Amino acid sequence: MLSALHQLLRAYQKNDPAARSWAEILFLYPGIKAIAFHRVAHALHVVGIPFLPRFLSELSRWLTGIEIHPGATLGAELVIDHGMGVVIGETAIVGNQVLIYHGVTLGGTSLAAGKRHPTLGDRVIVGSGAKILGNITIGDESRIGSNSVVTHSVPASSTVVGIPGRIVARPISAGEPGYFDYSV
Repeated sequence: MLSALHQLLRAYQKNDPAARSWAEILFLYPGIKAIAFHRVAHALHVVGIPFLPRFLSELSRWLTGIEIHPGATLGAELVIDHGMGVVIGETAIVGNQVLIYHGVTLGGTSLAAGKRHPTLGDRVIVGSGAKILGNITIGDESRIGSNSVVTHSVPASSTVVGIPGRIVARPISAGEPGYFDYSV
């Protein structure tokens, strides 16, 4: 547990040049508090304890302005920066070393009981106000621009902007126009 906290503090310092000390991050950053509340709520949710996980989630939302359902799965070193208004739904899966800015929604688009929220790969950055909706996958190392609305899966290493979200940059694969084999 302490090792995970140490990793998380380092991730916050790496991603926020305004972070002056670990004490400042622990006591003054709402994102780290919301993640800590979520880790406890999620552990209780996984073992099937009723009510208490949702209560902790609501308490966290009230204290931080960040709403994370106890059923959501969060990877290591997630940083929620300026987190007011972040919503992460019940079946969302967030990879490792992900950076989420304020006003982001990882929401569902169906009332079905199964998987209905997005999956974010590792090292994804989600800009302020972006909405990623439905049972879709955002590939590793992708970037979602501020205020984008994404409703379709995105391949790894892509950049998405706009409403609706459009891929504006991605790696070029062998056989595609513009591809050059540098291994000659």
